[in-house]
Formats: sequence, structure tokens, C-alpha cells
Amino acid sequence: MNQEYVNRVVDLTDPSKNIIYNMSLEEAIQVVRTGNTKAVRKIDGQFALIAVEGKTIRMARSIGRPLRFFIAKLTEGPCLVLAERIDTIHDYLIKEGLDDQFHPSYTRMAPAHHVTTIELLGCPDPAPVYKRFFTPERNRFKNSDVEQLGKYYIGTLYEEIKKWLKFRAKAGPIGVTFSAGIDSGSVFLLTYHALLELGESPSRLKAFTLSVDGTGEDLKQAREFLKALKLELFLEPIEIKSSELNWKKTIKIVEDYKPLDIQAATMNLALLEGIRQRYPDWEYMIDGEGGDENLKDYPIEDNPELTIRSVLNNLLLYHEGWGVGKMKHSLTYSGGLSRGYMRTYTPADSLGFEPFSPYTLENVIEIAEGMPFIELTAWDHDRLYKLKGKVVASGVKAITGMDMPVFTKRRFQHGVTSMDTFHKHFPEKEIDYRREFLAIYE
Repeated sequence: MNQEYVNRVVDLTDPSKNIIYNMSLEEAIQVVRTGNTKAVRKIDGQFALIAVEGKTIRMARSIGRPLRFFIAKLTEGPCLVLAERIDTIHDYLIKEGLDDQFHPSYTRMAPAHHVTTIELLGCPDPAPVYKRFFTPERNRFKNSDVEQLGKYYIGTLYEEIKKWLKFRAKAGPIGVTFSAGIDSGSVFLLTYHALLELGESPSRLKAFTLSVDGTGEDLKQAREFLKALKLELFLEPIEIKSSELNWKKTIKIVEDYKPLDIQAATMNLALLEGIRQRYPDWEYMIDGEGGDENLKDYPIEDNPELTIRSVLNNLLLYHEGWGVGKMKHSLTYSGGLSRGYMRTYTPADSLGFEPFSPYTLENVIEIAEGMPFIELTAWDHDRLYKLKGKVVASGVKAITGMDMPVFTKRRFQHGVTSMDTFHKHFPEKEIDYRREFLAIYE
């Protein structure tokens, strides 16, 4: 009976994309199979893991690795299909003659930071059960000294970058998607410093900056940032025409319709396409994704659902949305960066790059959530928005000795071109993006 159930699980994921430092892939899968959340938390790295035991299937993923599933109905029982992407599931169902059961909204994304358990029992199948394996303690650092917090936070980030260089990106060039903002700037400087510390040549590194129609502030900012540190030689602009921007193509790649995510992903895709055209064999890309979420650096005023109290009082709000089991949690997409990370992952993956976002790792997020944000900001918006620059710059200084320039925050999609060009190329309303996504399967 158990073998019968196992045969109804179709795993279309690629296990080689997991990055696990402290155990083998088989050992990590066994940990997930037990369902022991404390043990799953000890898996060091980024992963999307699937463990099958009879009728019980357990999944666990970190933010940096996507994982979706779909249950099809066969005469002899349910069939669970697992994959990174919606279209991969759809293609499999077409091949098996089961596509008449498909709708993209019937697929499910396993939420990051949870063990998702499914029991394949028959028709109807029970809903998945979610148990959190990552629960960082909020406000656990009682010392509100910004320099100490920065040293701890960026020190943890630095250790993750070094591990990646030592055990994953061991050879070949490394690209940074570089706007010279706080997040990409810190990642560039820490990667540069880590290469030197590990005895590697920093010539492996390049900072790629997008410029659309020769406009946008990011390229100017990137030059100013690197010039201040006498590192201009690492900058490589990727210059494209605005006619090359295609948000409809991006929707097919990202498989989502949230305007801000699609806008950012469109620019990210354009940047990566430019790199791929120039360097056909380039593999490793590193970026600052997750830095805003960690230090809660989004304009609260832009979202009518949020207040500073909801932002500072809710665990992992920007990482997971309102949370599994809440009214506004999307089963199809998960929430927060758990959902939104596809804007970074899918453009890179579709072009054959291996992306790495060290700010999204649990070890780094854990330090961020432990900061006493209420004490540091006294519920003041401006103090919150200025906090990230102070924490990160002081941490970079402590680790590398370099004085990192800090510029005014702006969204990636706004920094690479003029606002006139931006508005000409992107719809304003979400319904336009949503229709384009649904049209893929009409």
C-alpha cells in the first residue's frame, strides 16, 4: 500500500539547486521526513526539500528556493505533482492527458519557513498542514547601540557570503546586480572583502548596473559609490533601449501579476539578458534582495493596509505577508517575500544563472528580527527609514574597514530610467497584469 502511494508522487524539482552546508541532501530529506521542526531549522543553507513516506508527503523551503504542488485525480487515487513552476506542472498534466483538471489558481506554493504536510488519502484530500520551523525571537537584543547591531547583522551576512564562496561559487566569475543602494552596495563590498580574505582574486567580481536609454540615477550613483572607494574598475554598465522592456514576457517568466514585482522583475530580466548576451557562460550572480524586508525599509504610506504598529509588531511581516492561516494569505502564492522572491529567482534561473541572495537566509533574518525596532525608532517613520543605512554602513565599516556611501532609497525599477519612460512602459492598474497572466492559460 505504501509503494502505491509513493508512485503517485511526481517530483519535477531539481535537487542540485539546493545549497546545504552541514549535511548531505539525503540527510536533509530525512530530517524533513521526521517533521521535527527544530531539526529542520538546523539545516544550514537554502533549500526546497520533499520527503515521501507512504501517504504522507512533507515539504520544507527557504525563501531562496521555490516549490509548488498540485493534486490531480486519477481513477486509482490522487497524484501529487511537485515543481518549481506553474508551467512545469501544466506541461506534465498535458503529457499525461490531465490538463482538463488544471487551473493556475489550483496550484499551491509551499510557504517559506514552514514544514508543509499533505496526506494523500483520496477524494477529497484534506488541506495541507503547516508547522513553522523558523520562528526568530523579536526584539531579543536589548542593546540598542546601532554599531553593535550593525556588526552582528552584517557579520552574520558576511559569514554567509564566505560560505557560499568556499562551498558553492568556488570558481568562475561572480556578478553583482548593482544599483549602489544599501543592499547591493553592502553585498558588493562584503563579497569583495571575502574574496581577498579567502585568498581569491577580486578580479572574479563585477558590478553590473542597468541603464535604460542612457537615463536613470542608478548608473550615476554606482559610479559615485565605487569612485569613493577607488573601485571603479569593477563597474560594468548594461545599457539597453526602453523598447527592449517587455512586462508581458516577464509575467510569463515570473508567473505572477503583482505590479511592483513585475516592474522590478522586468528591469532585472533586462539587466540579466544584457549580461547573458555579453557573457554566454556566466553562472553566479549575487544580489541584495531581502535587505529591505529585514530592516523594514518600505514606505508604509504607500500601503493603506499598513501602519507602523503593524509593521513593527508582526513577526516577519514583509517576509511572509500576514501569515499562513490568515484571511489574506494566498494559498496559490504564499505571501510577502516568500512569494515576491520569484521576481529575482525566475529571471536569473530562466537565463541559466544561479542567483544567491544572502539577505534572505534564515541566519541573517534571525539577527534582523532580533533588533529592538520599537526602541530604536520610537514609532517614528523617518527614524525607521534612516535606520537601515546606519546599521548596514556601520556593520560594513566594522567588517571591511570601508566607509560605504549611503544614498536616498528608491525602487530598482525607478532608478534605471526616467519616470516618463517608466510610465510609458508599465500599466498602472493591477488588473492589466492579472489579465495578462490569466491569458497564458486561456
